[in-house]
Amino acid sequence: MFNNSQENGRAGQRCKVNKHLIIAGHIIGASLYQFRSQLLAWYEARARELPWRKNRDPYRVWLSEIMLQQTRVAAVVEHYHEFQRRFPDVKKLSAAREASVLAAWSGLGYYRRARMLHAAARIVAQKHGGKFPRTAQELRMLPGIGRYTAAAIASIAFGEPVAVVDGNVERVIQRITGNPLRGEKLWTEANGWLDRQRPGDFNQAMMELGAVVCTPRAPACLTCPVVHLCATRGELATGKKAAPRKKREAHYALNYRTNGRGCEVFLKRRSIQSSLMAGMWELPEIDDLSQVRSGGNAEPCLTVRHSITVTDYTVRVWRTSAPRSKGKWIPVEGLNNMALTGLARKILRKAGVIP
Repeated sequence: MFNNSQENGRAGQRCKVNKHLIIAGHIIGASLYQFRSQLLAWYEARARELPWRKNRDPYRVWLSEIMLQQTRVAAVVEHYHEFQRRFPDVKKLSAAREASVLAAWSGLGYYRRARMLHAAARIVAQKHGGKFPRTAQELRMLPGIGRYTAAAIASIAFGEPVAVVDGNVERVIQRITGNPLRGEKLWTEANGWLDRQRPGDFNQAMMELGAVVCTPRAPACLTCPVVHLCATRGELATGKKAAPRKKREAHYALNYRTNGRGCEVFLKRRSIQSSLMAGMWELPEIDDLSQVRSGGNAEPCLTVRHSITVTDYTVRVWRTSAPRSKGKWIPVEGLNNMALTGLARKILRKAGVIP
């Protein structure tokens, strides 16, 4: 039998474990069951209504996951609807011209994703009879699909019990455990937490929690469904500093005319060897502003803000009628079907050239 002091000591240890429900950085036993059930109940009641969550169609899941890479949900929703309208299934996407795919993708940025999406669609249509592989391992054989995306598709669309780790999931795990896990240890931890009966819902719930509650700055701990299981209850110092933002200024020429066939805009095409946005159409960039000003045939017409990775651009657009670069006159009515860069589309919309 234990004496009173021993019994009190054991009770104190139990209380300490139960307070944080974590041992050596891991959620354990009944605490893990509680975490899963409470997180899933919260997700069922509070999940955002997003178009790709209406069913578990692997094409819709795959498309959304590729679009969401390095892109905010709010920016994806509009493009997702339009892309689905143009290419409602993988066979339609595989049969499309690359230029049409890039045109539908315009505005989302990181255009290599669109090219890989198109290439993967052709493989699925031609080698798999239009049916997606059902496991994460097989999905990773397709262009543009890495470990995270493969796990997301396999778990959500096919119920494979494999965990996902994106920035949101990483943050949730680090804060819950109070342990800044990285790399393979993080994936191992995520797989240990996974609800293997409902892997797709659990993975989406983890990502949703990180996106709307356990946010990078000022997490909403008071509304968190699992706050009582969290070791940190707030921001966790990671030691990582955000990359400093760079400021740049750029100038572009907007040149349009009206003829008997309607309105046309002068655009140039980026080199197909370009490392960024290869083959996309854009307004001619003005390299020497002094020449434009001295020519007397240009006037500033608008300014837009544009960001690419860690650089914030102030873009000044000049109305000019004497392009000195190689390019082509494009009818306005055809612009929406062209592979325009996101910046070109932004300028043309602000100028009222396209709706």
